[in-house]
Amino acid sequence: MRQYYQEQLNTLHNSLVKMGALCEAAIAASAKALLEDNNELRKKTLAVEEEINHIERDIEQQCVRLLLHQQPMASDLRHVTAAQKMITDMERIGDQAADIADLSSFMRNSPVKSDVHIADMARATSKMVTDSIESFVGEDVEKARAVIAYDDVVDALFNKIKDELIERLKKDSGCAHECLDLLMIAKYFERIGDHAENLAECALYYLAANKR
Repeated sequence: MRQYYQEQLNTLHNSLVKMGALCEAAIAASAKALLEDNNELRKKTLAVEEEINHIERDIEQQCVRLLLHQQPMASDLRHVTAAQKMITDMERIGDQAADIADLSSFMRNSPVKSDVHIADMARATSKMVTDSIESFVGEDVEKARAVIAYDDVVDALFNKIKDELIERLKKDSGCAHECLDLLMIAKYFERIGDHAENLAECALYYLAANKR
């Protein structure tokens, strides 16, 4: 019985790792779709987002089965509750990556995106997502804390882009639609950073129990 229980916990952990990898793939594809005007990567982002939705439902069922049938205690309970929190944030990362991919289709050959720091924000956000997943998988407390601190970098980039777009509009009001789309894209990146911060906090919550 104990062996079966441990197998269920291992399956849950592996599913979380897989969902995290899908989130990394979604944000990377959406960022490249935006920066490179790549329609195939837009399609890939949407396909990966569907996979994220499917695995979220699967993990939800795994958590429910563990809670109902195994009644986990102590660190095992923290593992399950952390998983329930993490999949919500990871699902939102998938949604927002898809939103970025959708909006990027309106930014083809846009001169505006090269005038602002959107590429830097995309890289910074991708780093947060990757590092937050790695902090959980590698049980790395310091990396989780670094992700939380790094959210300030993403927030600063969002404010910088906002100011750059305002200046761009002052010079050329004809690019208003492009500026608004870019501001929305920057906001999605900022929200993905918030979700990555939440993932790092979940990792700390889970790891705190294991250190006892």
